[in-house]
Amino acid sequence: MITPLRFLQLCVLSMVLPTTSATTASASMLSGGEDGLHAEILRDEAVARLNQLGTVSDADGYLERTFMSPASVRAASLIRAWMEDAGLKTWVDYMGNVHGRVEGLNASAEALLIGSHLDTVVDAGIFDGSLGIISAISALKVLKSNGTLTNLIRPVEVIAFSDEEGVRFQSTFLGSAAVAGILPVSALQISDKSGVNVQDALRENSIAITEENLFQLKYDPQSVWGYIEVHIEQGPVLEWVGFPLGVVKGIAGQTRLKITVRGTQGHAGTVPMSLRQDPMAASAELIILLESLCKSPKDFLSYDGHCNDSTVESLSNSLVCTVGEISTWPSASNVIPGQVTFTVDLRAMDDMGREAALYELSNRMYEICERRSVSCIIERKHDANAVISDSELTSELKFAANAALKRITGEIQDEVPVLMSGAGHDAMAMSHLTKVGMLFVRCRGGVSHSPAEHVLDDDVWAAGLAILAFLEMHVDSQPRIRQINRGFGSRTCRVSEKAIPLTTSIVLRLQSAALAEESHTGGRDEGITVVVGMINSVQ
Repeated sequence: MITPLRFLQLCVLSMVLPTTSATTASASMLSGGEDGLHAEILRDEAVARLNQLGTVSDADGYLERTFMSPASVRAASLIRAWMEDAGLKTWVDYMGNVHGRVEGLNASAEALLIGSHLDTVVDAGIFDGSLGIISAISALKVLKSNGTLTNLIRPVEVIAFSDEEGVRFQSTFLGSAAVAGILPVSALQISDKSGVNVQDALRENSIAITEENLFQLKYDPQSVWGYIEVHIEQGPVLEWVGFPLGVVKGIAGQTRLKITVRGTQGHAGTVPMSLRQDPMAASAELIILLESLCKSPKDFLSYDGHCNDSTVESLSNSLVCTVGEISTWPSASNVIPGQVTFTVDLRAMDDMGREAALYELSNRMYEICERRSVSCIIERKHDANAVISDSELTSELKFAANAALKRITGEIQDEVPVLMSGAGHDAMAMSHLTKVGMLFVRCRGGVSHSPAEHVLDDDVWAAGLAILAFLEMHVDSQPRIRQINRGFGSRTCRVSEKAIPLTTSIVLRLQSAALAEESHTGGRDEGITVVVGMINSVQ
C-alpha cells in the first residue's frame, strides 16, 4: 500500500530532483525494501570502514592520529580512495585536508560542503570525526549506484579536515579554519612538544605551504551554499530520549588557557613549610577556584554593565571548565617543583558570560599567586565564539532525519530532538565562511574521547540515510515544479509546470499535513487527496 507520506515524498522528490534522479530515488523510497534502504552501503560497508579506519593509529594498543602524523597520512589516503570509489574527484590541499567533489549539473552553482575531521585525541574512539566523513561518502556512493550522482543540481564536496582536536599543536581547527579563511599566518609557526612547527610538519609530508598559498586555501563565500556536519553527540541526551538522531541549534563558545606558575625550587626535606614558594600548592588552589567558579558562577560574578541576570542564568546552565593537562618541573618526588603548567578548557553558550567568567577567574588567580609569592602567567591559546545554526538548514536536516527514520521503521516518528552542543566542531570555523547545520548521532552512554565510544550499527545507517535524504530532496533552494506520472493509476501527483519557489516552509507544511492525515486515516489512501490538494494550494 502507498501511504500518504510515501506518496508525498514521491511528489516532493519530483519537484526537487531532475527527472531521472526523481524516478530512481522515488522508486527506491516506494519500494520499502532493502533496495530502498541501501543497508549494504549505508550500514554494513560504513561500519566496516569505521572499524578499518579505527585501526590506523600511531600508537600500539590504542587509537591516536594527530595532525600530519604517519597514521594521519595513511588515513587520508584511505579516505581519498573511498571518495574516488563514490565517484568523486579528489585532492589534498596545502593544509592536508582531503577533498572529494562532484560537480553535478551546474559546476558554477554554489556548492554544498559536508565535512568532519580525520584526526583523533589520544586513546580515542573510532566514531568521533570519522562517522561524519564516512556517512557523507556513503550517501554519495548510493547516488552513484543509482546513477544519479551527476544529476545533483549543485556541486557537493566532502572535506576530511586534517586537524580539529588540536592535540599536536594545541591549536584547534587548523584544517577547517584554513578553508574558512580565519587561520592566521602565525599558526604556521606554532610548534609541538618536539619543536616541529606546523609548516615543518606539512613539508615533511611533501606539502610546501607558504604564506601565499595559505591564503589561497580560503573558499570564496559566494561559491558556497552551506556546510553541514554529521557528528556523534558526545553526550547522553539522545540515548536518554530514545532517539538515534538529533539536530543541533548551536555550539558553545570555548576558550583554552595555558597557566604557568613559577616558584622556588628546593629540597623536599629541608625547606620549612612557612618559607616555601610552592607552585604546586598554588596550582592546586587555582584549580579548586576554577571548579568552584564553574559550579556556581553566580557566587563569583558581579552584576554590572558586563554581566546581567540573563548572562548569569545562562552560565549557570552551560558553563563547564576542565583542567585536562598538568606538568611539573623537575618532576621528582623529593623536590619542591620550580614550575607547574596546566591547561584550562572553559566553555559556555553565552559569549559575554564566558568573557565575564574568564575576567573574574584571571583576577582571582593573580590574587592567589600574589598571596603565595609565586608568579602566574595566563596565556589564551584558543578562542571560538558560540555558533548558532542556520534555521533553514536546521529545518532541512530535521526533515531529512525524520524521512530517514521513517524509511527504516516504516512508522511516523516523534519530533526529532533539537540540542545544543557543548563540544566544539569544525562547523564553528566554517560558520565564518557560510551558513552551517549539524546532525547529531546517538552514542552509547554519551561517552566520547574514549575507546568505549560506541554507535549502534543501525544508528550509523540512520545517519547515512539522513544525509541521503538531504542530498535527494533539499540541495536546490529553487527547484522547478514538474508534472509527473509514475504509473500508479489514479494515484498520480500532478502539479503545474509553472516554476515557483519550493521553500523549506512549504515542504514542512506538506510533510506536517501528510503526517497528520496519515495518523487520522491509519495510512489509508484517502490521505492522498489531502496531499495533492495541499500541493495544488501552494502554486
